[in-house]
Amino acid sequence: MLRFLGSTAILAVVAAIAFGAPVPDGTWPISQGHVTFPEVYVVKSGEVFDGGMKTYDRSDITCLGHTESNVSTAVFEVEPGATLKNVIIGPNQMEGVHCEMSDCTIENVWWDDVCEDALSIKGGNSSSVSRVIGGGARYADDKVIQHNGYGTVVVEGFYALDFGKLYRSCGNCKSNPRQRFLNMTNIYVDLAVVKSDRAGKNVSIVMMNGNFGDEAVLRNIYVKPTMARFTECASSYGVNQSGAKPVVLSN
Repeated sequence: MLRFLGSTAILAVVAAIAFGAPVPDGTWPISQGHVTFPEVYVVKSGEVFDGGMKTYDRSDITCLGHTESNVSTAVFEVEPGATLKNVIIGPNQMEGVHCEMSDCTIENVWWDDVCEDALSIKGGNSSSVSRVIGGGARYADDKVIQHNGYGTVVVEGFYALDFGKLYRSCGNCKSNPRQRFLNMTNIYVDLAVVKSDRAGKNVSIVMMNGNFGDEAVLRNIYVKPTMARFTECASSYGVNQSGAKPVVLSN
């Protein structure tokens, strides 16, 4: 169900239930300083890294757009059971934040200018749960959250401005087929501003693999639309060959 209220649409795929982190108000945080790392910073299992709302990026890397990379070009790697919070990710990086083995918590983290992906979630098992609580991302040419791993991703109270896909279940991972789950609540999406070079003709809030049995539950999704077409939940036919192109079934 999609209801338009002036310039803002409210998408209630299951029900408009306000719980968890609140719906963002569309404001962007002010950085409290700037820190650069010469290599990826690892937040160890059981640790909480509180960045104090400073901007963090890399001293040795610049963004190369859609070029595929790996965790070595990220700013942070967050191990299972670790928490990254109160951080702004700056533009000098490729991969933003990585959870290489799932089961991470990303809290009030903001990506100022997404490069290849903002957050990559990999590994884990069928019971893994990775959480994104609050925060936001803007100017993503393609994906914000890339889910390559097993299990469930929970996203609450997130703000996304100008992107190709807010969440993408991996369409061409070598480890496919695998079923992935998404629970997304209290999201504010602004598609009216277009600064990025959006990949593809259509924008989707989420894209799942229909042939792998992916499941997505979306609640209380607020969309500020643009004249261009967008889809709340798109479906693709996933493959298990890295570099191959999954077929979009609906968008």
